[in-house]
Amino acid sequence: MTKRVVLIGHPVAHSLSGAMQQAAFDSQGIDAAYELWDRAPIALADAITEIRGDDFLGANVTIPHKERVVPLVDRLTEEGQATGAVNTITREGKRLIGHNTDVPGFKVALDKLVGRQKMPRNAIVLGAGGGSRAVVYGLIREGFQRIVVFNRHLHRAEALVKHFGRSAAHMELRAMPWHESIIESELAKSKILVNATSIGLMSDVSPIATEILQPDMLVLDLIYARTRLLRDAEAAGCTIADGEQMLLHQGAAAFTLWTGLPAPVELMQRALSEARAGGVRSAEGEPAGDDPLAAAPA
Repeated sequence: MTKRVVLIGHPVAHSLSGAMQQAAFDSQGIDAAYELWDRAPIALADAITEIRGDDFLGANVTIPHKERVVPLVDRLTEEGQATGAVNTITREGKRLIGHNTDVPGFKVALDKLVGRQKMPRNAIVLGAGGGSRAVVYGLIREGFQRIVVFNRHLHRAEALVKHFGRSAAHMELRAMPWHESIIESELAKSKILVNATSIGLMSDVSPIATEILQPDMLVLDLIYARTRLLRDAEAAGCTIADGEQMLLHQGAAAFTLWTGLPAPVELMQRALSEARAGGVRSAEGEPAGDDPLAAAPA
C-alpha cells in the first residue's frame, strides 16, 4: 500500500516541499506519495483526524496552522513544546506526535549566514507567526542577549514574547510596534535581521525601507527567493541568505522522522533548485495582516 504524507496549509500551491520530499522518497525506494492539502482553519481538525489513518506516515504543517495544530496532536516534542508551534507530525499507532523541525533547520541557516564570524548577540525578527517562533527559540538557544520582535499586529508579537517568558528569562526579549523610526533605531543596535513575514513572496516589495539598512548586518529572509529585501541589503553592504537552508534542513529532519532513514540532502537540494528554476517560491512567513503591500500568507 502506498503510504501518504501531506502538507496542510492555506494556501499551499506555493510550496516547494512536495518536489523535495517526493524526490527523497523515490530515491530511497519508499512507496510514498506527498500531497498538498489546502485546508482553511475551519477544516483543520478534520484534516488532523484523517491523518490518523494507517495509510499515512505523517504530515507537514505550514501557514497558518502551525500554532493552531498544537492542541490537536497527542504529544509534543521538546521543540514543539518550547515554540508552541508544530510543522511536522508523525504517527505512533493512532497517536500523533508534533515536532518542530524548523528549529534545527534555522540553526543550519544561522550558522551558514554567520560563517566564521563570532556569533552576534543582538537580533531583530520581523513577524510573529510559527516560523518566527522557531527563529526566536533558535536565537535564545544560541545565547543571544537581546531580541526585538516587530509585527504589524503588536498583540501577536506580545503573545510570542509572553510564550518565551521562562526560557528567555536570562535575556531581553521585547515586542515593539511596527514603526519605521523604531525599526531604524533598533537596526543600529543589532547585527542580525531575520524576515519571517511573507512580505516579498508574491510581489517585489521589502518589509523595510532601503535607507534604514545598516552596512555589515547579517540578513536572513525565510522566503526562498532573492527578495527585494535581500537585494537591498546586499547593495547596502550586508551579508545575505534566503530561506533555502532552513527549508532544506527542516525537510531533511522531517524525512528522517517519517522513515527512520538518513535524508538524501544533496538530492533534496537539487530537487529544490529545479523547482525554484521553474519559478516556484516558498516562505514560512507570518501573514502580514492589513499591510497593503503584503503578499498572501505562505
